[in-house]
Amino acid sequence: MRSSRTSTAAMSHKSSVASFNPRASTASRASSANLDIPTETPDNALRTQVASVFRDAQRTTASHRKLAVTLRKVQEACCYEPTSATKSAASDFDEDDFNTEFVRCVLRVMPVKKSEGVGEKTVKFIGLFLRHAIDKDNEVMGEVDEDASTMPETPGTRLTAHLMENVLPLLGAKDKFVRYRSTQLISHIINSLDAIDDDLFQQLRSGLLKRIRDKEAMVRAQAVLGLGRLAGNQIEAEQNSEDSDGGDGGATGLLEKLLEVLQNDPSADVRRSLLVNLPILSNTLPFLLERARDQDAQTRRAVYSRLLPALGDFRHLSLSMREKLLRWGLRDRDETVRKAAGRLFRERWIEDCAGTPPPTDGQPQEVSPPSFDALLELLERIDVVNSGVENGVALEAMKGFWEGRPDYREAVSFDDNFWETLSAESVFTARSFNDFCRSEGNGRYEALLEEKLPEVTKVAFYLERYIKVLIDAIKRLEEQEVDDEEEEEEDTVEQEFIVEQILHIALSLDYSDEVGRRKMFSLLRQTLSIPELPDEVTKLTVDVLRDICAPDASGEKEFCSIVLEAVADVHDTIVDDLPSDGDDESFHSARSEVSGDTTPTKSNKSKTPELSEEEAARKAVKEIVINMKCLHIVQCMLTNVAGDLQRNDHLVSMLNNLVVPAVRSHEAPVRERGLVCLGLCSLLDRSLAEENLTLFMHFFSKGHTALQITALHILTDILNVHGAQLLSSNQALLKVYVKALRFGAKSPEVQAAATVAVSKLLLGRVVTDRDVSAELLKTLVVAYFEPASAENQSVRQALNYFLPVFCYSRAENQDLMRSVALDALHTLYNVREGLDDDDADVEDEMVSLSTIGACLVDWTDPRKCYLADLSMDAEKKNVNGDVHLDFARDILEKLDSNLSKEEKKVIAPLLGKLYVSPASSEEKTRELYTEVSEAVDSQLLTDATGRNALYKIHVSLGKIVNNLDAAEGNNFRRSTSRATSVGVEDRTVVEDKTVVLEADIKEEDEDEGNTPDTTVVRKREDDSLVDDLLTDEEA
Repeated sequence: MRSSRTSTAAMSHKSSVASFNPRASTASRASSANLDIPTETPDNALRTQVASVFRDAQRTTASHRKLAVTLRKVQEACCYEPTSATKSAASDFDEDDFNTEFVRCVLRVMPVKKSEGVGEKTVKFIGLFLRHAIDKDNEVMGEVDEDASTMPETPGTRLTAHLMENVLPLLGAKDKFVRYRSTQLISHIINSLDAIDDDLFQQLRSGLLKRIRDKEAMVRAQAVLGLGRLAGNQIEAEQNSEDSDGGDGGATGLLEKLLEVLQNDPSADVRRSLLVNLPILSNTLPFLLERARDQDAQTRRAVYSRLLPALGDFRHLSLSMREKLLRWGLRDRDETVRKAAGRLFRERWIEDCAGTPPPTDGQPQEVSPPSFDALLELLERIDVVNSGVENGVALEAMKGFWEGRPDYREAVSFDDNFWETLSAESVFTARSFNDFCRSEGNGRYEALLEEKLPEVTKVAFYLERYIKVLIDAIKRLEEQEVDDEEEEEEDTVEQEFIVEQILHIALSLDYSDEVGRRKMFSLLRQTLSIPELPDEVTKLTVDVLRDICAPDASGEKEFCSIVLEAVADVHDTIVDDLPSDGDDESFHSARSEVSGDTTPTKSNKSKTPELSEEEAARKAVKEIVINMKCLHIVQCMLTNVAGDLQRNDHLVSMLNNLVVPAVRSHEAPVRERGLVCLGLCSLLDRSLAEENLTLFMHFFSKGHTALQITALHILTDILNVHGAQLLSSNQALLKVYVKALRFGAKSPEVQAAATVAVSKLLLGRVVTDRDVSAELLKTLVVAYFEPASAENQSVRQALNYFLPVFCYSRAENQDLMRSVALDALHTLYNVREGLDDDDADVEDEMVSLSTIGACLVDWTDPRKCYLADLSMDAEKKNVNGDVHLDFARDILEKLDSNLSKEEKKVIAPLLGKLYVSPASSEEKTRELYTEVSEAVDSQLLTDATGRNALYKIHVSLGKIVNNLDAAEGNNFRRSTSRATSVGVEDRTVVEDKTVVLEADIKEEDEDEGNTPDTTVVRKREDDSLVDDLLTDEEA
């Protein structure tokens, strides 16, 4: 047995190393002024061996294991007595010599930049060697008590302690790369070793904690790598310890600091490092899952590709968290995140439900054969009854599932037993499969659908069966005692969901089979007459009925007559039980007329027995419910009608006898739903829309928030359908939109709805009147920047998209923005002045006026405007820049007005940001040049910033005007002598001509002797102007 050579039992306390001495260049990067730089010792045989291993290690990681074995042999020769007579070169050195040479080579890595790959390779080798050395030492020592309170001292542990003692001071070095490499090395060693001495643990923890506030993100990212492992080990040790009193504070405090970094660190790399390295505990999991909403796409992707698979069985998550994670991932704006979330759902979560064990490290996920029990459980675990509705996330999840799992796609079977025993999960499986096959693959899966789904007639029979079950459940619920009400309500919700999904399938069926079409038609007609039918089922029933009827005008009339017959039947079921009441006589007589009954008379009313208060209240509630039901059916019908209202007798009758009385009703719910129906009718008839504009505006002025939004939607739809002439001819309507856009403080929801509505009207060129468009656009610009909308993210997000798209889409739009820009800036200036009086933190409330001005200039930049004759990628150096010339004239006009000095300081710098194009019209260029010259001569601006901006545009315009004069002189020299001054109004310049003339400018520059006298004079003016500008700047 090998005996240990005499060596120091404790750590060697040598002088701490501050920097690295080998070369002057690295010595100049002194890491800390307080630490001594060690002197270089003479070369020796041990150094040659150790350095050779490090040199090979930085070349490739493939040889690291072999090199670790080689270096371990050198260490053994230094630390242990030789077991053979053969003597190696390292045998002449002891353990301290080896440790010194090892640390010397390690320190050479510290200044290496992050971009150098050799640094990464060397750090990995150091961690691998220390792990290998400690493992070998443990083998030499034999059995070690794992429960021992202290670690046994071995050459490997002493080397680790000595290395840490030398590297820890470098964590505070001035050089960022030294801090980076030292932090990286410590973190890598922490993650490589199984155990660390307690004293060393505390030193590492303290040193790394200081680095999580480092100004360099790369240093912070490495620090949290090591702290994540330390936090996990510390918590585990405290949980396993029998006496952990007073020990909770360390682990908890460290975790709290790391969680704060996870939430607030500005670097995505740091947050991502913590995300994958923090221990997954009950108190850390919510913070880790919160990163699914991180602003960095790679971090969000890491949640789905690394964190959630490492979490284990997803069923441990709460139902709401599962649904949130799925929704956030599948609707992420980044495609890689969406793919990762879809892969998690169809590969990991389905395998959890199938009982497949999670993959071991480095092993691929084992794919189990298709299990539909697992699929049904998966849908149940994401609460498909709630997430499978129209805007729910389950449809998107299943679309990706069918696309990514062809094995399930081929194995799925919808036999008779399947349809006879439907549950919410199974029917959603059929509906999602149907949607996928019909919408994806360009018809590639149609044959699969024909093979697996039943024909129309069978679907109709199944639908009839489940509608009956649903109606029976609803009636039972109405009669049920309170004790069993909750359970019955859950059953009713599930049955309603089943019927909805079958109706969704029916919407996509082929009704060329006449037998199936008739069966489905009669079933839906009968279904629509059931008063207890839920609203969503009613809507889908009407949609399927419209799909079954022919798409032409006659089919539309048939559809309307069928639906209105059903409305009459629904009304009759309540009229039979309810005597008429004088308050709603007009409404009931109208309903009776629709159903073919006679209008109730006074004699009938006189025979009505007196009702008690309770009966009267019950009757009133029942009347409201049935009226709402009838109006809902009509609303669903009107959304499926596109023909002329006046040419459809059924619609005219319905309007006069049902919708108009509903709008006049005293009951608010009936009146509001009647308003929606009237709005839909107005879309079908222009004269009706014109007659009722005042009514809709009245509802906006007097209604509550929801009613105001409804009125705005109706008005906007009318303008979209019938044209914006209604807006131009009705100033009150314009005031409605402007008022709604200024509702920020009073009603953010109304402001958001108005913002989207006006954006659509302007972007779709529905509003063409310039004055109206200008007023609306100015209001939108003010709403975008004013602090009142700072918390209204709906408004900010809509305008963040609309304003650039609107301006860059057409030159006319840019000119419109130019015309309102300065007025909007003036309004915002006044808003900001008001904030200055009240608020100290004005910068937090509102962006600076210079930023607002820069945005306005950018939105009107002609180079960014779409031009049909230029490709998107083509350079737009010589585009017509008249819009910025007009902008400059507007600015000069404002500067020459009675604006305050402070406001002029805001506007004047915009002159220097404008783009002056040589391709602009000559007339506007010359006129603006004259105005700018007058402004310069009259010293219009006194502040240096504004004056420099004025000089800048003066110089730019002067060059263009000189070139125009030179080009004209060249063109007219042979025919006539040019007069000294030519009236601008007598000359007509075509844009194409201006562009062609620019090619002649270089020739004129080369031959200055042929340039007319007037041009020479102008150039002297420009030269003096440049001199003045330079003199002013120097001063």
